[in-house]
Amino acid sequence: MDHPILNHIGTVFIPVKNIVHGRDWYCDLLGISPDGEILFGHIYVIPMKGTGIVLDSKIYSEENLIKTPLFHLDTEDIEAAYRYIKGKGIQLVTEIQHEHYFNFQDPFGNQLMICKC
Repeated sequence: MDHPILNHIGTVFIPVKNIVHGRDWYCDLLGISPDGEILFGHIYVIPMKGTGIVLDSKIYSEENLIKTPLFHLDTEDIEAAYRYIKGKGIQLVTEIQHEHYFNFQDPFGNQLMICKC
């Protein structure tokens, strides 16, 4: 081992007010089944490809909300992703910017981004 810290992000934590609602909302957003177990009564690990997402209701507070996206979800078709989010009635923060990305909010007030890969 050349360096003790890997050049790799393992997971991103997202604060959610209600872990069951958060699990169901994010799994629906990503088109996956909410099969996993809620751990310790406040953590849900979303089954992702690549960097993980962990929802945590214990860290939720107004001060901990993500006001600027810390990561983006990928899409190959930004227009289809935008229509999908808009069609679900999810709060949009921006229109599609530079034909490349847009921001939206989860039901808890965290700002997220979808970006064309």
